[in-house]
Amino acid sequence: MTKRHILIAGLLFTLAGTALTSAYGQKKPKITKVKSTPAQTKDATAESAEPDKVLYNRAMFDIKHSKYTEARLSLQTLINTYPDSEYLAKAKLAVADSFYKEGGTSNLTQAVEEYKNFIVFFPFLDEAAYAQMQVGMAHYRMMEKSDRDTSHAEAAEDEFRAFILKYPQSPLVPQADQYLRNVQEILADGEYRIARFYFLKRDYRASAARLVEMTGRYPLYSQSDQALWMLGDVYVRAKQLSRNEDDKNHWADLAAQCYDRIVRDYPLSSLAGPAADRLKSMAMPVPAADPQAVAQMQKQREYERHHHENAVLKLPLGMIKSTPDVYSAARSGQPNLNPPDDTVSATEVLNQGAAGPSFTVATAGAAGGGDAGGTNTESVDPGPDAPAPAPANPPVASAVPESSTVPAATSDPTPNAESGNAAANSTASQSAASTTESSQAAPATNSQASAQSAPAKSDSKTESTSKKKKGLRKVVPW
Repeated sequence: MTKRHILIAGLLFTLAGTALTSAYGQKKPKITKVKSTPAQTKDATAESAEPDKVLYNRAMFDIKHSKYTEARLSLQTLINTYPDSEYLAKAKLAVADSFYKEGGTSNLTQAVEEYKNFIVFFPFLDEAAYAQMQVGMAHYRMMEKSDRDTSHAEAAEDEFRAFILKYPQSPLVPQADQYLRNVQEILADGEYRIARFYFLKRDYRASAARLVEMTGRYPLYSQSDQALWMLGDVYVRAKQLSRNEDDKNHWADLAAQCYDRIVRDYPLSSLAGPAADRLKSMAMPVPAADPQAVAQMQKQREYERHHHENAVLKLPLGMIKSTPDVYSAARSGQPNLNPPDDTVSATEVLNQGAAGPSFTVATAGAAGGGDAGGTNTESVDPGPDAPAPAPANPPVASAVPESSTVPAATSDPTPNAESGNAAANSTASQSAASTTESSQAAPATNSQASAQSAPAKSDSKTESTSKKKKGLRKVVPW
């Protein structure tokens, strides 16, 4: 072997060793893992998820962060693009919720429409009960005070009543019951204010028409005992001005029904004692107090004791707040679930043989036990056959036709001690009523002259302005 061959063999050996060293002897380089951010992970998950689910989740995220317009755009895209999506019903309900949460009159009105559309398209889903409840809540949030427009209060009453009757097994029924009691407190308070206004104005027909309907329909109203007392006074006046013995007995029976109910259904009221005395003076039996009514009134007073309102701040805050005050609303008892009855007419409520209030609703007993001195009614307490007491001043219109039993505008009698009315309240009643004597004196004199020659006729000019019809209400300046 020559020297040349030895060099070539050594070179080949060196190259082979280098190749083996590079193949097995070198260490593998480290691989550094880069952690992904939550946003990158969310984007990756979103890309792999279904597009309708992506739109729904994005809308829910926007609603949670009060981005209602952006949320509705995503939901509307889902509804229009994926009509067969499993998120379609949830998207429609979420649109309604976005309007409801955003608030405002226009948004709440739109929410009502969206909830009702959901009930129409998905009546058999469990969420339909929630949508019906939210319709009532939207009207409840738009409800105004009792001396203002009551259209939303009436709509809320209808919707809560429909929810309770349609979904009696829903877990939201207890909440709907309380909201319905609150709404009926506002509606009843508006009727009571108007009735009291007419009573002080001596328009007893208009006052009786309101009181008859209110006392029969809203037994849970906090001032029901005072309304019954006022209605009893109207019937006592009708009895005093009646010349027929049968009519006297009829009005005495209706007055006794009012006093009877005060004693039985509102036993803790300060008017229960005077009402019992009235029944005794009329030779009527005094009923026993209803135990359920006693328990409910005690529960109501316990609630008011633990949720006491600051009387100093109540008046100024009430003037600032636009929402109604439901502090006095009943906290127990079954609210009235019957539809309103607008058949009570002021032109017939005090006619001969007119029916009185129909107390068909279950016993409430949740009245606030108003003070007798705060009623501001005129006390009249004759015996069953006793003549009308002589007024202190000459009456404005004392002649009443024999066929009519409408109480005429008489001067205020001396307050009876058993009625519990304070002298200051009686003076206020007299001053409020005396403002209308000058305007009533002239027509009353003419009616006195014509009443003896012809029976009373129903004239459209003399009909009371409180003739209540569906959708027709008189605006009364307070």
